[in-house]
Amino acid sequence: MSDSAHLLIPFASSPAPECQEALRALALPRLERLLARLAPGAADSGTATSLSLPHERVLARACGLAPADGRIPWAAWQARQAGLDPGSDAWAQITPCHWRVGSDHVAMDDPAALQLHEDESRALLAAVRPFFEEDGISIDYSAPTLWLARGETFREFPAASLDRVIGRTVDAWLPRVTGAGPVRRLQQEVQMLLYTSDVNDERQRRGLLPVNSFWVSGTGALPRGATPLPPGLHVAHALREPALAGDWPAWAAAWREVDARDGEALLQSLAAGQAVTLTLAGERHAQSWAGAGGWSRRLGSLFGGGRAAAALEAL
Repeated sequence: MSDSAHLLIPFASSPAPECQEALRALALPRLERLLARLAPGAADSGTATSLSLPHERVLARACGLAPADGRIPWAAWQARQAGLDPGSDAWAQITPCHWRVGSDHVAMDDPAALQLHEDESRALLAAVRPFFEEDGISIDYSAPTLWLARGETFREFPAASLDRVIGRTVDAWLPRVTGAGPVRRLQQEVQMLLYTSDVNDERQRRGLLPVNSFWVSGTGALPRGATPLPPGLHVAHALREPALAGDWPAWAAAWREVDARDGEALLQSLAAGQAVTLTLAGERHAQSWAGAGGWSRRLGSLFGGGRAAAALEAL
């Protein structure tokens, strides 16, 4: 059992006007108490156009991975966690997905909304595998919406996090660096193949969206010293889905649940004298607060309020 507790809350805020409006009416009493009792710690600054999200950079450091923008080797890390040997090869996450084509833009739907079954995913993977192999890339199934690819193409290949793109225009996030040509060509070839896929024909007969593209992310090779997630680290994922969907009333409701459940648990750890860390991560920045139980910290709760709103607006 860990002697410290770290609560990381991704998608804790967004610069979207609707989110900021929801924040002004959002009461988070346990977060207020935590911020009153803890001292500001490490900060991670970025922009809304950074390829990697702030919470991903926080997680990368916790796992001994360099938080290089768009080049956090999550695929190689996942391979290690699955019991595979990633070696010194470069890996990438390949996510089968649906691109929604509009009159003047193409946007990505949440891959989870595809309701893709394992047998469908494996069939699609078998169909596209030869195209990857022609480019010297091996690719294998990991989950219905996750294939793990291995190839030199991905060694120095910055790619936007999947969560940067979901619900947004794809073009703004497509890789345009030197060396992106083969991946873009491969994407186009696979799109043409998927257009005629029997799997997609059957899905559409059932009223489901077709898989018509893929996204590359989590690129790079696993460094020495990479570790699993620390045992005391808890990631509260409840805000992700409503934030990506832009459903801010649902996001506010999820925040209240996180505050009541995870915020209370961290307060209990603090009351028990445990060393605790709280990290709030938005779309641009992440900020941590840390401390341990004791009267000096508890006295902070007697003074002032509104810390939560100010902290969240700054993310």
